[in-house]
Amino acid sequence: MSQSSNSSSSPLISRRTALKLMGIGTVGAGLGYSRFAKPQPTLHQKDDLDLPFHLNQPKTVIVVGAGLAGLACAYELSQRGFAVTLLEKSPQLGGKIASWKIQVGDDSFMMEHGFHGFFPQYYNLKSVVEELNITENFKSLEFYSLVFRDNTYQPEVFRPSNSAFPWNIVDLAISSPNRFRWGINLTHIKHLQVFKAITGFRIPKSFKNLDSLSVADWVGTDFPQGLYDLYFLPFAKSSLNAPDVLSTGELLQFFHFYFFGNPEGLAFNGTRDDMGTSLVQPIARAIARNGGKIITQASVSNINCKNGQVESLSYQQGTNQTNVPFWVDKNLLLTQDEQEYYGAGDRAFIAQNDSEALSLSCTHQGCTVQKQADGGFLCPCHGARYDAQGRVVQGPAQEDLPKYAIAQRQDDKVQLVAASPTEPEQQQTLTADYYVIAADVPGTQHLFNLMEGDVNPQVAQQVEKLAIADPFAVARFWFDRDFEWEHSNFTSLSGYDLTDSITLYHRIQEQFIQWSKRTGFSVIELHAYCYKEKDFPTQADLLATFERELYEIVPSLRGATVLHQELVNQKNFSGYPPNSYADRPQTTTAIPNLMFAGDWVKMPFPCGLMERAVSSGFLAANGIVQQEGLQRRILLSVNPEGILKI
Repeated sequence: MSQSSNSSSSPLISRRTALKLMGIGTVGAGLGYSRFAKPQPTLHQKDDLDLPFHLNQPKTVIVVGAGLAGLACAYELSQRGFAVTLLEKSPQLGGKIASWKIQVGDDSFMMEHGFHGFFPQYYNLKSVVEELNITENFKSLEFYSLVFRDNTYQPEVFRPSNSAFPWNIVDLAISSPNRFRWGINLTHIKHLQVFKAITGFRIPKSFKNLDSLSVADWVGTDFPQGLYDLYFLPFAKSSLNAPDVLSTGELLQFFHFYFFGNPEGLAFNGTRDDMGTSLVQPIARAIARNGGKIITQASVSNINCKNGQVESLSYQQGTNQTNVPFWVDKNLLLTQDEQEYYGAGDRAFIAQNDSEALSLSCTHQGCTVQKQADGGFLCPCHGARYDAQGRVVQGPAQEDLPKYAIAQRQDDKVQLVAASPTEPEQQQTLTADYYVIAADVPGTQHLFNLMEGDVNPQVAQQVEKLAIADPFAVARFWFDRDFEWEHSNFTSLSGYDLTDSITLYHRIQEQFIQWSKRTGFSVIELHAYCYKEKDFPTQADLLATFERELYEIVPSLRGATVLHQELVNQKNFSGYPPNSYADRPQTTTAIPNLMFAGDWVKMPFPCGLMERAVSSGFLAANGIVQQEGLQRRILLSVNPEGILKI
């Protein structure tokens, strides 16, 4: 395999020429900033007083949700002497970075929700990795590429850097083979406004000025086309929000964190093994060592509020077939021929009649089954078949599709409850001094629907307004051959109908590296960050399009045999639409003993994706330890403001 950059043969230009290209020669000189002095991370919430670190009296905390945010919060509090109980609805910990075992022929592998990159400015996430002494679980990907369909632009290559703005832009201009196509001209008023916005990011000013605009509207007229095609569009989609529904204020925060305010460069690490093995389980073991209790397959059934606080929480443990009711919206894209569908992605249902519904999640590995002409259902991922009543007629599935009673109808949504709920293995009511909701957006909204008693209306309204992004899909393929690839092992892609990136797992993770060495075969994963459901209404559509585009991306795989395929399709990522910043809840809430954690909370400093989740978990923990008079954890960020405050 060749990993040479396509840009290596491009003619180099001088730094002065690069500065002129951007029109920032005077800016660079005016800053008087040395490109050789690497900026240091900014400290957030450092306590001036010498406060105690550890509790001197018993205190209890219940954390609901064991994704990165909940794990970080539970990890920090358990170190401080809090008695932490961590509840997770799924069998696996980790949320969007969870792992689970799958079988491919005679081999077993750990499957994930998709590849995740660990950027060097993930300072708070890195601090956990260092504290747990698991740095060896990560490996550098050296560089990464951005490749354009039909050679619209030459591939871009991003490498580690120690330069802050404006020198990181200069370095990019020097190395970019597309530098003369950026199209930015600072004598053009709109271009100057764009330049000021992206280089002068500030919280909350940037949100006040631009949160009301979608990215699509912001770039709709007189925007530098090359700048949009090369950087804004692909990186905006990697926020997992499409440009037509993403706030420009959020995009500016994203860009500031990942590039304009980031002195570390854009190359990143991957995990040597699956995410669960490399990161999730080490954090969970640390929580357990500190006395924390972790309970999986725990479905919250009730949250009771009294006197302005959360008083208790009830849950039942067992399978997902519990007697806890939940609401799902009607799916108008799938509803046809008088057949009503509800939900989407990996949480879809079909109404059998006015009073009953059937889950469409295959009981094998969760793909959404498709209704067939004979009335039965077929899984597009692994071929399981069910009859019209949801009973298994062909494996690999072993269990029937779950049935639900339609308890209530309200406009375009229904409330479902399991028709034959499994007897819970355990049902408990817990009380605690503090509660942390660290679920995703749908989970958090569901939990608030379960709240009874003196529920704070302001907090409830904030939660109700939270948005969910367009669906996310991952397809992983096992092929009976390897292939030559000149780009990075994780490569961003632009211009395809569905695919946004490709990952060569057999060159990154050890389990697949060893399998490839033994067999000569390959494992490839494609991502669609935020596709439109109207374009790909079924998972069969997703798989067919992924496979078609894969053969275009890697033509040498045409004719190869697909040994196995896995599809992960979710609609639970946080949305950041226009006009959402003002009402977005923070980690501390108007309910004194309730904290929020998750990448959907309003953050006081720039961050994104996994770093946003971890940082929110630490902020929630800080909110609790501060109430107890303890020293808060020091959090780090990139420079929170753009250098050019023009």
